[in-house]
Amino acid sequence: MTTTIPLTNLLNIVNKHDKTRQKNLCQFQKQEKKKKKQAKMENVGEGEEVKIKVVTLKAIEATPETFKDYGQVIQSSVNGEEFGPHDAKLELSRGTPRFYIMNLKNRKLKFSTITHHANVTQCLGSIGGHTWYLGVAKPSIVDLYIPPIVEEVPDSNATVVESNKKIAKAPFGHLYVPPSVDEVKVFKITGPKFLKLNVGTWHAGPLFNVDAMDFYNLELSDTNVVDHTTHNFHRENGVRFVIDE
Repeated sequence: MTTTIPLTNLLNIVNKHDKTRQKNLCQFQKQEKKKKKQAKMENVGEGEEVKIKVVTLKAIEATPETFKDYGQVIQSSVNGEEFGPHDAKLELSRGTPRFYIMNLKNRKLKFSTITHHANVTQCLGSIGGHTWYLGVAKPSIVDLYIPPIVEEVPDSNATVVESNKKIAKAPFGHLYVPPSVDEVKVFKITGPKFLKLNVGTWHAGPLFNVDAMDFYNLELSDTNVVDHTTHNFHRENGVRFVIDE
């Protein structure tokens, strides 16, 4: 037995289906728009958002002269040569030195956080003399740097905005001036040499183009546990850095 549906009812069904389809399409478009917006935004606090700006930095070749504000570039010397100004000046007296090889993976040429160590110099070098990059900013621990106008804030990483006017307190107790976006530089390290970072030098990396690389690292045994202060440019300043080789 065949059931006949009146034309009027059939048109109503078609119209209802079209309306439902249109409603679903609108909802889908809204969701896609929201996803695209979220891809460009990041939550930085309750009810607060910041748009991310990409800052491109041209890499500077690391030499003893170009890197002097941040530490030293140590290159090979003749066997038997006596200790002198070309050698690394180390601060390892506040703990047990740790010299080890670290394997790093997927460290592409971009960063949005930067770190300093308040108790130790740090030496980093690529095993094999491969090319790598390091983002840096000058030391800003209060013991080493007195800003012209200071206003102490209780904590480091959440609320400091005007870094040249405020002092932040690190989770480990020392005070420092958070680095500004304009202070950040990027260095390119090539060949058989290593970097010695001064106490408090802000650094992001090592970074490189290959999938993985081995580095020798000299610091203290507990540096990454009790002496690892990080500033988040993404959250605090709405900035992500990209390296131009």
